[in-house]
Amino acid sequence: MRDKRQKNQLQLAFLAEARSEAPNSASEGIESPIAEHPAESPTTSEHLMEEVCERENLKKALRRVKANKGSPGIDGMSVEELPEYLKEHWPIIREQLLAGTYRPAPVKRVEIPKPAGGGTRKLGIPTALDRFIQQAVLQVLQPSWDATFSAHSYGFRPGRSQHQAVAQAQHYIAEGYRVVVDIDLEKFFDQVNHDILMERIARRVDDKRVLKLIRAYLRAGVMENGLVSATERGTPQGSPLSPLLSNLILDELDKELERRGLRFCRYADDSNIYVKSERAGQRVMASVSQFINRKLKLRVNQEKSAVGRPSERKFLGFTFTADDEPKRKIAPQAIKRFKDKVREITRRSRGISVPRMAEELREYLQGWSNYFGYCQTPIVLRDLDSWVRRKLRCYIWKQWETKPNRYQQMRKLGVRADHAKSTADSSHGPWPMSRTPSLHKALDKAYFRKLGVPELEVRMNV
Repeated sequence: MRDKRQKNQLQLAFLAEARSEAPNSASEGIESPIAEHPAESPTTSEHLMEEVCERENLKKALRRVKANKGSPGIDGMSVEELPEYLKEHWPIIREQLLAGTYRPAPVKRVEIPKPAGGGTRKLGIPTALDRFIQQAVLQVLQPSWDATFSAHSYGFRPGRSQHQAVAQAQHYIAEGYRVVVDIDLEKFFDQVNHDILMERIARRVDDKRVLKLIRAYLRAGVMENGLVSATERGTPQGSPLSPLLSNLILDELDKELERRGLRFCRYADDSNIYVKSERAGQRVMASVSQFINRKLKLRVNQEKSAVGRPSERKFLGFTFTADDEPKRKIAPQAIKRFKDKVREITRRSRGISVPRMAEELREYLQGWSNYFGYCQTPIVLRDLDSWVRRKLRCYIWKQWETKPNRYQQMRKLGVRADHAKSTADSSHGPWPMSRTPSLHKALDKAYFRKLGVPELEVRMNV
């Protein structure tokens, strides 16, 4: 009877509906107070797996996995189906976890285009069940591990953000460190050495079952084109544990840079070190590259890494002016990607309704503006904003199609009859027409605002 009651309580944990919990973000401010991190402090409990399987931790993990959504793994089960599956199977899975006998499924290999072009990035999609278990493990390990990480590490950490990393880089440049050693690790997530990583984890974790489970996730294998291949190295991008493990392996790099007294910012595998001269930069590049190769068994991407002026390099989508008081600018590569995406959305041959196109633009522009609105060059945003509206005017002008309809539509939107007629009778194409006074009056900012298209603007309070 008692066993049955416990089983029902566990099942109820996965039936409870709750609001999703978004990760703690520090996007509200530029700086966050960082306590002095202690030396490595292992999570000494030999009962970590019991903490992983604790009811409240599991409920929180399920909410997070459901909120993050994501594609099904190799078993085809969606996150929406996961609660019902757990309701039936959790007691057995819990028993396996506590006994140290649980075996994760291989991840599903998918490839996505890299944002900057130049090939694809390989992702490994775990099953919904394995994402849930990894999330539960993450929630137990991260609080104690994160407290020991470097204050100069900003990626995948509660209370830390890309904007904070960019602001810190800007601070170094303003202090006179006007040469950057820009280090990019070659295929970092695919090249992490499992033995080195497990040795670092074992310093912090005493529970052998947790160690065994993490190694099982690292060695679970990859399914691609129906075939499963072993994984001898790497931490799959796409799994909840991967960011924490990547920070753990690169924390040794952070501590080495701190030991040398260098000024640096690291976000995931993207590290920028700031020095005062080209000569010092070349020396640091050589010695740090050697450390990464010898100590971490990783490789520096020679094509993407370089020593240069911050105004000539990009960091997390931004670059900096060469002024005495450097300002944050949007990197040219980011502007190119922005224009390519907007061109794709507003392509004149798409044949979709204007409200639908406006909705697609709204989703993209809001996210883009929330991030790049952190720049300090408002004229760039104004120019891009004007360019986006011009692309929309081109699309609408083409949709209006005939001269009579163009005339009627402009009249409805308040254009004088003579101006509407001369504009409608023009033989010019959509691009030059998008600059005419008549079309600007008909399709002004207020028109696009009603459609829900947001304006790009500086958001200094990000």
